[in-house]
Amino acid sequence: MRFHWRSPSRNHSPLPNPYSLCVLVLLATLGDAACSQHIPRSQCVVARVVDGDTIHCRGGLKVRLIGIDSPERDQGLTFTAARTALAELLPDTGAVWLEQDVVPTDRYGRTLAYIWAGQVLVNERMLERGWAVLYTVPPNVRYVDRFRAAESVAREARRGLWESGGLECAPQRHRRGEC
Repeated sequence: MRFHWRSPSRNHSPLPNPYSLCVLVLLATLGDAACSQHIPRSQCVVARVVDGDTIHCRGGLKVRLIGIDSPERDQGLTFTAARTALAELLPDTGAVWLEQDVVPTDRYGRTLAYIWAGQVLVNERMLERGWAVLYTVPPNVRYVDRFRAAESVAREARRGLWESGGLECAPQRHRRGEC
């Protein structure tokens, strides 16, 4: 990002032009959220929360949250708790923003996206509250460092799934029938 600074030698203030100053303030206060504003986003009105990492939008779009994995339906009460946690993070209006990464869909045809509810990155919040585990599938790794830190916070604070030490079987291993 380039900023235009006025030259003090022309009897101007050495301060940046008002637009640049606004951008600096925005970046300082919003951090990564402000930097990602240039990335195209589409709106989704949530019709249904399927589980802790999948939603359906009005119009039939199925969305899988990038970077997280949550308990499967047959993994007991943790499934219900994760689905409820995701539903609680979504606004009452149901309107959220979907931000895609490099690979737009998964092998099941679901749209892969980061979900934004206002300035809240929902994927990250699910990890931070302990209702999902980190699930990285390159090249969709835009927020992997943030996600890794959020999961670490949840583990250390024993939140959500980590309250009792975590899941006996990670969702990915469970889907493969390994446990």
